[in-house]
Formats: sequence, C-alpha cells, structure tokens
Amino acid sequence: MSATSIRERIRSSAVRFGQDLRGNIAPIFAIALLPMLGFVGAAVDYTRANAARSSMQAAMDSAALMVAKDANAASPQMTADQVTAAAQKYFNALYHNTDAQGASVSAVYTPYNNGTPATVVLSGSGNVQTDFMKVVGFPQISFKTNSTATWGNTKLRVAMALDVTGSMSSAGKLVQMKIAAKKLIDTLKASATAEGDVYISIIPFNVMVNVGANNNTASWLEWEDGSYDNSSSNYGSCSGSGKSKPNTKSSCIAAGKTWTPKNISSWKGCVTDRGPVSKPGSGDYDTTKDEPVASTPYTLYLARNYSTCPSSILPMTSAYDSKESDSSTDDSTLKGKINNLVANGATNQAIAMQMAWMMLQPTAPFPAPAKDEKYKYTDAIILLSDGLNTQDRWYGNGSDWSSQVDTRQALLCNNIKNDPISKTDPTRRTRIYTIQVNTDGDPESTVLKNCATDGFFPTSTASGIASAFAQIGASLSQLRIAK
Repeated sequence: MSATSIRERIRSSAVRFGQDLRGNIAPIFAIALLPMLGFVGAAVDYTRANAARSSMQAAMDSAALMVAKDANAASPQMTADQVTAAAQKYFNALYHNTDAQGASVSAVYTPYNNGTPATVVLSGSGNVQTDFMKVVGFPQISFKTNSTATWGNTKLRVAMALDVTGSMSSAGKLVQMKIAAKKLIDTLKASATAEGDVYISIIPFNVMVNVGANNNTASWLEWEDGSYDNSSSNYGSCSGSGKSKPNTKSSCIAAGKTWTPKNISSWKGCVTDRGPVSKPGSGDYDTTKDEPVASTPYTLYLARNYSTCPSSILPMTSAYDSKESDSSTDDSTLKGKINNLVANGATNQAIAMQMAWMMLQPTAPFPAPAKDEKYKYTDAIILLSDGLNTQDRWYGNGSDWSSQVDTRQALLCNNIKNDPISKTDPTRRTRIYTIQVNTDGDPESTVLKNCATDGFFPTSTASGIASAFAQIGASLSQLRIAK
C-alpha cells in the first residue's frame, strides 16, 4: 500500500471523526474536567487560607488591645521581651484555626515618650497546607497580617447627665442606673494612669439642675425676674453712688452699681434654662455654650426655688484619684454622688444636655481643667433619661410630652454637633451618647436618637441600662486599632 493511500485513509478517518456527533459529550467532559477541578480546588484552598488569615487578624487585634492595656497599666514600663511574651500568650489563647500551620506572632513595642503615644505593633504569619493545588506544585499557601494599637496621648473628659425624675423610682430604674454608672466609672478609671487622664462630671437632672446652694452669690446667677420667690421686691437690692436705684440686677449692673441678692439663704441651688423671661429666641442661650456674663442677663442661669430640686452637680473630678468604695456616701466623690441620688420631679433633658456641654468648657460656671497641648482629648456627653420631655422654663405642664421642649433640645444638639471647633478639627468634636430607658411603653425618643453622635441605646428594661453603659464604656476606653 502506497504512502499516498495511507495518508488518504487517515485524512478520511479524521474527517469522519470530526463530523461524527455520536458520543462526543464524554470526551469533551473528560478534557474539560481537569481544569474545572483545578479551579474549584484552588477556590477551596484559597477560601481556607483566607479564613485562617481573617481569624488571625481578629485574634491579633484583640491581643494588641490586651497587650496595650497591660503595658498602659504597668509600672515600671514593660520591657520589649515582656511585651512579646504577653502578645504570644494572648494570641495563643485567641487563635484556634485548625487549618493554619506554623502560626506565630512577634511584637515591637515603643514606650510613651513626651507626648508621643506608646505603640505596640504585632506581626503574624502562618500557612495552610493545600489539598488540591499541591497537585500542580503549590503544597501550601502562606499569609501574613499585622495589627497596631496606640495609647497614652488621649485623655477623656466625660459629662454624665443622669435622669432623676420621679418616674426613675419605678421598675428598678434608679437602682440599675446607679450600679451601671459606678461600673462605668470603674471602666474609665482602669484606663487612667495619671491624674489628668480621665475627668468625669455628674449632672443629675429633672426639670432643673442644681448648681449648688453655696454658689448663691456667684456672678453667673440671675435673680432678676422675681421667679425665685414670686416677689419682685424681695430678691435683691442695688447700691452705689447716684440717685437712680434700679430694681433689677441687669439694670443695676448696667448703671455701674452693685447688685446684692436678698433672702437667698433658703435657696436649694436649682436653676432653670437660660434666656429671656417670656420665651427663647433672643440669643438662644439655652442652646449655646456661651459663657455667662453678668452684663448680659440672658446668658445667666436663673435661680429658682424648686420644691423638688435634684442633687447638686459634681464638677469635673479626676477618676484616677477616685478612691471611694461602691458604698460611699461622700457627696463630693463620683460614686458617693451617684449613691445619694433620689428620684422626683418632671423631665427637661435640654437643660441637662446644655449644662453637660458647659462642663466641658474652660469657662464659668464650672471651668473644666486646663488641657495640655501635648495630648489629644476626647470630650463626651452621656445622657440617660427614662421619659419624654415634659417641661422646661417656658413650655410643658410637667406631665405630658412637650414637642416644644424637644425643639429646644434639638437646636441645642445641632449646635453641639456644629461647634466651630469640631469644624476646624473633627478630632475635637464632642461625642454624644444617649440612653432611653423606656419601661412605660413611650414612643422612641426622636430627639434623643437624633442627638446622639456615637450611639443611641434604647432599652425597655431597667436591666438594659447596664448593657448600654458597658458599651459606652468600651467605646470611650477602647484603644483604637490603627491597622
């Protein structure tokens, strides 16, 4: 048989094979199966490796926070070897991915130095043995990750506005609030290593706030409109040279004379919202952080003789120096102030929020401690209330919800959020946390929800107060993960 004949037969067979459609699925599937299995296998192997890396990242983030907390509290400072050992211990306790092989972690520690924050950088690595990719020469997939925690250059200023209205005495709310607030103090205190690290102020409120009866001669108080004792002839006198004897504080001061309050020995310390006698609108000082100035009456806090005056305000107090026990009754200390709270009166969240904002300012009535420019500061307001607003200086009857009081509070909250300081430097914004303890089936508080910048915590049970405070404490004291 000639070579030409053989070639023709082969060509003819090839043509017939190409044209024959019978039984072609099996060979095509067999040819395609290998790469398909390869792609599926690679996806499985990479998924396992990614899961191992993700769980390592979570473990390292937590380990970094724990190491940072240990290093922050250590005295004297931890050594580099101690930091590495602590990092390995925490990582081993947290990382349990069974696919990972050769997992290890190392730490680099930079101590705090003259305003520069302390830093711990954890670096981790490991690998996953492949099941499919090893067939094509990739027996393992390696991965790396890292986490950084910093601390030591941020200090806290926290103003706690606590509802002590009459309804707080029901359903165990006052009791649970006291327990939770004291735990928050412990949480914040644990992150303090020096006197100036954490300051806390406590503002008990109902329809008013109490600035302390010992401040009855303070220049930032107003007695002018006769509201103290409902008698315009008994709340003060004007003295000085000249024939004119103005009978109001503002007109007396404007005339260059001396105003002397009278009959104030029985005053309990309560003040109501700042602003005009009739209604807000001239300066809106009930919604600003403007310093009270004697020559501008509407900026002053109007003294009132309120029968259910709440406990007095505790100005900024160092948590680091707070040595009292949970059962303390010393009203000048953080826990003692909380333990002594009693419930009575109507609800005015706005005056509590405004006073809490003032507590963070370096101005009267209660100047906050000076800030050191070497550090960063976190200013925060926590407001807890169990009801809706029912009354302020101008609006409401003390029993039913007042949308007008909500309107004043909403304006105040917007002013805090839009503070020019936070506009120029967002890191200096005031953080607002709000808690609504709603055991009576009230509607969700729109004004509290909208006011919050860093968390609104609604709860329908008194026991939920503890969870809300715990989350806020974690938010404030947590050392933020940088990477």
